[in-house]
Amino acid sequence: MRVCTCTSLLVAALIGIASSGALAAPDEIQVYTDDMDDPGQYGLELHVNYALKGAKEPEFEGEMLSHHRLQVTPEFSYGLSKSLEAGLYLPVAMSQEGNLYGNGLRFRLKYIAPHEEGARFFWGLNGELGYSARRVADSRYALELRPIIGYRDPRWLISFNPILDTDLSANVSRAPKFEPALKVARKTAEGVYAGLEYYGEYGPAHHLLPAAERAHYLYAAVDMDLKGFDINFGIGRGMENAGDQWVAKAIIAFPFK
Repeated sequence: MRVCTCTSLLVAALIGIASSGALAAPDEIQVYTDDMDDPGQYGLELHVNYALKGAKEPEFEGEMLSHHRLQVTPEFSYGLSKSLEAGLYLPVAMSQEGNLYGNGLRFRLKYIAPHEEGARFFWGLNGELGYSARRVADSRYALELRPIIGYRDPRWLISFNPILDTDLSANVSRAPKFEPALKVARKTAEGVYAGLEYYGEYGPAHHLLPAAERAHYLYAAVDMDLKGFDINFGIGRGMENAGDQWVAKAIIAFPFK
């Protein structure tokens, strides 16, 4: 009952926020923390999100509309060492007409600085290089650098990702874009955390957009450990300049022994 109450309050806190604009949610909606595969361990996460009320006009010619678009992205990972983890994403999307598309692939390498067991602060860096189909991105190739700065104790988890995202194709600007992400979660029961996740689009890092032109998403999210399956579920509300007004998302981590 306590978990349901907390979650309901978080969801209710999002209702009534106005939204307008054109930016759409990506296939992976996640704030990175210090979670890592052990050395030699394989991992599989399934990222699923659905635009309950998404953009009905394309941002560029040939884009798949995000309204009622279902995105499913398997993420395969492998622990290279205690501090390094490699990953591969294979994004797939289904349009509102029911057509299924493969939308590219992305490789990543994640580093978390060594720290003593029980240490509360952590930091690291995730690098990601990918190819995207023209249906979902104006640039076919992109690079992401995601610093990871966080705090974890027995009751609280806070993680901040000041992301720099750079398009690499010749037909678009290659100026890095600043896309901050923040997660604040509190333990509400054994194996259950409830909290908020924020995702922003602030424009070019060297010349940020005016505050009124930035895009914002806020999610009420719950993290649960269910018989070895780690599940993150969230309902997001698009605010200023966010084309997707309501988005449901889930991340399911499958146990590997």
